[in-house]
Amino acid sequence: MCGFFGILGSPETMVSPEIYDGLLMLQHRGQDAAGMVTFDGRFHLKKGTGLVSDIFQKRNMQRLQGSMGIGHVRYPTFGGGTAEDAQPFQVHYPYGIAMAHNGNITNFNELENYLTHEKKALLNSTCDVEVILNMFAVELGRMGVPDPSPDVIESAVRGVFERVKGAYSVVAIIAHYGLIAFRDPMGIRPMVYGRRRAADGSWEYAAASENVALDILGFEVLRDVEPGELIIFRQGEEPVHRQVARRGRKPCVFEHVYFARPDSVIDTVSVYELRRRFGERLAHRWRETGLSADVVIPVPDSACTAAGTLARTLGLEYREGLVKNRYIGRTFIMAGDGERRSSIRRKLNAIPSEFAGKDVLLVDDSIVRGNTSRQIVELARQAGARKVYFASCAPPVRHVCVYGIDMSTRQELLARDRSIEEIREYLGADHVIYQTVEDLKEVARPGSEAVEGFCMACFDGDYVTGDVTSAMFSHIEESRTHQHSIESATS
Repeated sequence: MCGFFGILGSPETMVSPEIYDGLLMLQHRGQDAAGMVTFDGRFHLKKGTGLVSDIFQKRNMQRLQGSMGIGHVRYPTFGGGTAEDAQPFQVHYPYGIAMAHNGNITNFNELENYLTHEKKALLNSTCDVEVILNMFAVELGRMGVPDPSPDVIESAVRGVFERVKGAYSVVAIIAHYGLIAFRDPMGIRPMVYGRRRAADGSWEYAAASENVALDILGFEVLRDVEPGELIIFRQGEEPVHRQVARRGRKPCVFEHVYFARPDSVIDTVSVYELRRRFGERLAHRWRETGLSADVVIPVPDSACTAAGTLARTLGLEYREGLVKNRYIGRTFIMAGDGERRSSIRRKLNAIPSEFAGKDVLLVDDSIVRGNTSRQIVELARQAGARKVYFASCAPPVRHVCVYGIDMSTRQELLARDRSIEEIREYLGADHVIYQTVEDLKEVARPGSEAVEGFCMACFDGDYVTGDVTSAMFSHIEESRTHQHSIESATS
C-alpha cells in the first residue's frame, strides 16, 4: 500500500512544491520511502528512504524543475526497503518514461523472468512498479512509431492489462508528451483525478491515491479513475479517456477500515460515513454479549470515528484515554516486525484516570498480527482497568493479501488458525468481539451503488481477480519471509 500524486501544470508552473504538498497529505499511506520526478525537457529525480520532510531539502526542490511530475510514498509489501526500491522509476527508451504506482502485482516472478530472459532488461530492484514500467515500455516500443498517439498509448496499456495481474493504480510521464493515469481492470486500488485553473486561464490536472491530496491544492475532484480506464493529460488539451478493459469494480475494503484518511471519498464511498456504520453495527454485536462497560476508548486514530458512534449507540461514555505520539509512524505499515514491536509502546500512552477501576471497552480498526493489540491491553491493565474488553471494527484477518497490503505470510496473522477464545487468551483481554464478514458487507452497501462489491480477500479468502494460484502465494510468502530475515539480522 502506497500513495502517489501526479500533476500536469501550465507551462509556467513549477510543480515540485505542489507534489511535495500532495505527498505530505498522503504520508499516512507510506513512511518507508518517498520520491519525486519532474520533467522540463529532461527528467529530474530525487528519492530515498524515510519521510517526505526528511528526503526533500531546499537544494533538492530547486533542482526538481518542470511543469509536470509525479511523487510517491512507499510502504513495502514484499521486496526490500532500500532506496533502490523507492519510486518513481524511469526508463529512457522508448521516448523516456517515468512511473509510480500503488498496489501489488501477483505474477511478478513470471514477468521478471520474461523481461530479463526474453527482453534482456536489467531490473535493478525488487519493486513491482519497475516490472509494470518495463512491460509498458515493451508494449510502446513494439509499435515502432516516432511519436506516441492516444491510440498507441491505449494499445500499450491494453498489453499491460493482458499481461500484468493483480492490483495497480499507475501514474506516468511520457517525455515531451504528457501525463497518463490508468487503473487495473478490477479497480482494487484507489485513484481520483481533478483539475484547477492556472494563472494563465488554462486547466491544470492532477491524479492521486486519495482526494485529500487534490483538495489541499485547490483541485476540483472530478471523479474516480474507472477500473480499466486510461486517461491522457496534455497541456492545452482536454483529457483523453479510453475505457481499455474492465472486469468489475471491487475496491479494497481495508482502505476504509484502516488506510485511508477519514476525509477521503473512495469510489463514491465516504470513508468517514462507512467507519460510522462500522461502529453502529459493532454496537449490536456488543449488545449480544450481555456484557457491560463503563467507558469506550478508541485506539487512535483510524478507530476513533467508529468508537465514537459505538459509544453513542450504546449510551456509554466515550473517552480518549490513549494519547498518541504524533511523531511516531503508523506501526502497521512499518517495514519489519521488530520495528513494529519497539514502536508500539513509544507510540501510545495511557491517561490513568480514564482506566482506573473501570470496565473498559477498547475499539480498534482491526487485529492483524496482534502485537499492537496485546500491548494495548497490557497498557490498559497497567493503567488500572478492572476489565479490558477489545472490539475490532473488522472481521478476523485469516488470509494473506496479495494486492498490496503487508499481510503476505499467513504465519504472521493472529487469526489464521485460532478460535476467538484463543485470540482472547493471546491478547490477555477479558472478552474479544469482531465485526462479522456478513456485517461488513451489509454496512458497506449503502452509498456504494457504483461499487459491485468490495475485495475482502484478507477476511473471506475470495481473491477477486480469480487468477491467484498457489505458486503466487508461495513466491510472495518466500519473498516476504526472506525480507523479514534480513530485517531481523540488521535490526
